[in-house]
Amino acid sequence: MSGDYEIDRSSAEYADAKAEMDKLVADSMEGRETKPNVLFSKLSELTKALSGNMVRWSRENSVWPLQFGLACCSIELMGFGSSRIDAERKGYLLFRATPRQCDVMLIAGWVTKSMVPELKRMYEQMARPRYVIAFGECATCGGPWWESYNIVKGIDQVLPVDVYVAGCPPRPENLFGALMKLQKRIGGEIEG
Repeated sequence: MSGDYEIDRSSAEYADAKAEMDKLVADSMEGRETKPNVLFSKLSELTKALSGNMVRWSRENSVWPLQFGLACCSIELMGFGSSRIDAERKGYLLFRATPRQCDVMLIAGWVTKSMVPELKRMYEQMARPRYVIAFGECATCGGPWWESYNIVKGIDQVLPVDVYVAGCPPRPENLFGALMKLQKRIGGEIEG
């Protein structure tokens, strides 16, 4: 068969040629640093920047409160869900009954010492990052019962409080303002 050449790959000549070629490639790559593709490195930096801002924006605009009404302030907390306040417009009305779906605990009313372990347990079950709003005078400092032996003199002795809502009873509009302040704090506009 004329024109057909068969290469004998088992021959010593071929093995020497392959070794010589591998040595030439290794010598040519020595001292050179392979740089990553510029497009992909810029794209990964852009993705990191956008995802960081997107995560912060989503945390700021999806505040899901856990209702923890203990006393008369919880009536005002229920008034927050009325059509007069229109809390749904800002996305605040998704009150959850389970702490695993919440990131904000609203404590409305006085806290007794026997309730503290349950309160801590629910706080620990919340998703991170988690925030606490003390709603009303009783949750803030014990209220009119601050001298009582079984009332905690402010929930900040038990949990880290992010926003305080003043008043006895506090108005639902005050809670609206407190949630807006918490959103600004989550977004980084207010130092905390």
